[in-house]
Amino acid sequence: MQRFASAQKRAEPINADREIFEILRDEMRLVEAEFQRQASSNIQVIDYLGDYLTASGGKRVRPALLILANYAVGGDGSSESVIRLATVMEMLHTATLVHDDIIDNAKLRRNLPSLNAQHGNQTAVLMGDWLYMSAFETTANERSLEIIDILTRVTRKMTEGELIQLTRVGRLDISESEYFDILCRKTAYLFSACCEVGAILAGASLAKQHALRDYGMNLGIAFQLSDDLLDITAETENLGKLAGSDLLEGKVTLPIIQLLEAEPTLAPQLGKVMSRGDYGELSREHLKQKLTDFDVFNRVKQQAQGYARSAKKSLAYLPPTAYRKCMEEILSFVTNRKN
Repeated sequence: MQRFASAQKRAEPINADREIFEILRDEMRLVEAEFQRQASSNIQVIDYLGDYLTASGGKRVRPALLILANYAVGGDGSSESVIRLATVMEMLHTATLVHDDIIDNAKLRRNLPSLNAQHGNQTAVLMGDWLYMSAFETTANERSLEIIDILTRVTRKMTEGELIQLTRVGRLDISESEYFDILCRKTAYLFSACCEVGAILAGASLAKQHALRDYGMNLGIAFQLSDDLLDITAETENLGKLAGSDLLEGKVTLPIIQLLEAEPTLAPQLGKVMSRGDYGELSREHLKQKLTDFDVFNRVKQQAQGYARSAKKSLAYLPPTAYRKCMEEILSFVTNRKN
């Protein structure tokens, strides 16, 4: 079996936010190399699939956060342990994406055919499992029970989040508290773990560990709120996945929850979009106009900015360095990103 043709032309680890992460250019190259190493195997089919996933690139925000957090509290972000654990975070994230795409029957991921679309659900689910176990094997070799506990806990929460979301697919009667519970489990806890593990690897005090943990949690919430807005407002070529896919897959996000609170009569039309899997009666343009008319876009963006401000407050516990400054700039990027 031939290696995936694009494997030698992997996407840059950071694209839209390249300037923010320029400070980590060398470290992110190490992460890319480590990701390729960890995703390789002497079993030919796994090696081939690992190349396919490596080639799809991604922003690599999670490993970058771990490295930044480590540097921000005086660690050596280029050390082997830090690079390995940063890569573990990307492996865990990739595994969740592989499994999510199977559940959602997604056809695109980062402007490439998703693993399940290209190779089938059976292959994809096993590859997702292999990525999880490879990540935990690498973590176990670090011999840190504290870090193993954190990653075990966050993996459980991500799985719980997916299961809870599955019980609500196709339902419009989802509250904001239910939405935020799913969001935190599926997204924010992993952001939080990245920052906390980075601090632990640096030998930081408990106060700094907790400050970075809270920073990551609030950043993760802001990130997902922005992502939910982009799903409605952006186009497929910019997102790297089908635009408007959340509603088509029966997932109700915060903008839709708030729109229904303002205009309950839209429920039948939104229900048809979810049940039919297309925007026939309620076009995306009409939906965007309704969200604009009721000021939902602005309100959700303001909520994202509120979580970003909370994250910034947590950084006050850290010494003023270029790395802390970079972590502050990430907050602005997340709440204003276009893809």
